Amino acid sequence: MLRRMLLAVLAMSAIGTAAQAQYPERPVKLIVPYAPGGSADIVARMIGDEWAKALGKPVVIENRGGAGGNVGVDAVAKSAPDGYTIGLQTVSLAINPALFAHMPYDTLKDLAPIGMVASSQHVLVVNNEVPARSVRELIALAKKEPGKLSYGSAGPGSTFHMAAELFKAVAGVDIAHIPYRGGGPALIDTISGQVQLCFPVLSAARGQVQAGKIRALGVTGPKRSPLMPDVPTIAEAGLPNYSFETWFIVFAPANTPQPVIDTLNRTLNQVLASAATADRMTREGFEAMPSSPADARARLERELPQWKKLVKESGITMQ
Repeated sequence: MLRRMLLAVLAMSAIGTAAQAQYPERPVKLIVPYAPGGSADIVARMIGDEWAKALGKPVVIENRGGAGGNVGVDAVAKSAPDGYTIGLQTVSLAINPALFAHMPYDTLKDLAPIGMVASSQHVLVVNNEVPARSVRELIALAKKEPGKLSYGSAGPGSTFHMAAELFKAVAGVDIAHIPYRGGGPALIDTISGQVQLCFPVLSAARGQVQAGKIRALGVTGPKRSPLMPDVPTIAEAGLPNYSFETWFIVFAPANTPQPVIDTLNRTLNQVLASAATADRMTREGFEAMPSSPADARARLERELPQWKKLVKESGITMQ
């Protein structure tokens, strides 16, 4: 009996190894936990076709929004760990556990990072009537009149919101939060003066800045953007410890076999390393971020406690 059991286990192992060696044998579903047209959807579609070519099977993008991305991510977490249902999420993968009192999944236990995909910057813009011409002057103005200035966001928990709250925490200033239903309305009201500033995605704000409708004081990332090379980073412009990027990561359900993860990572990095993909990302305001699965997990492990601390100290709550 023991011999038969051992042979059965070995047979199942051989079948599993063979299946992994042939992966993928059918299309791979890539779940984007937001509606079409957003930054995560744009990134997914920039890599989807080339990733399909590298894998040798179609990559089918499925948009499944809700609860700040939690619905779509949870769908991946609860899928079969076979590499045929994976997900793409933003920095919200690290932020949401701090925002939501009840999470449907555990980021580190229920997901297996495949790799980083890209990053994008936001930009601090102000209405033209705001007297501050630099980040230093804006901080001084905010400290002189606490609570008088206001900023618009794309809604509670959005990257617009978190970029601004991080700015407030690092600068030690009180600026009122006015949430909107999307980044577009927040940017429009900054132009009109309903709010004095906001932190939109750089690519969305560039046209308005170039047209002179608003002023850019600093980009949020660790280095200047080729889309706005004359605009300093916020760190350069007066707030040395500030840096914020929206990054994008792909992941599979926990317990997905390592050979499958390795295949997905290798082919993804192949796509990200291509000049065509890098050039396209640059034009759209993104920067390719090839990485290993271990690097991607390390980023999550590093940022989860950072956002938990900021959210707690700022008193941010999700309605």
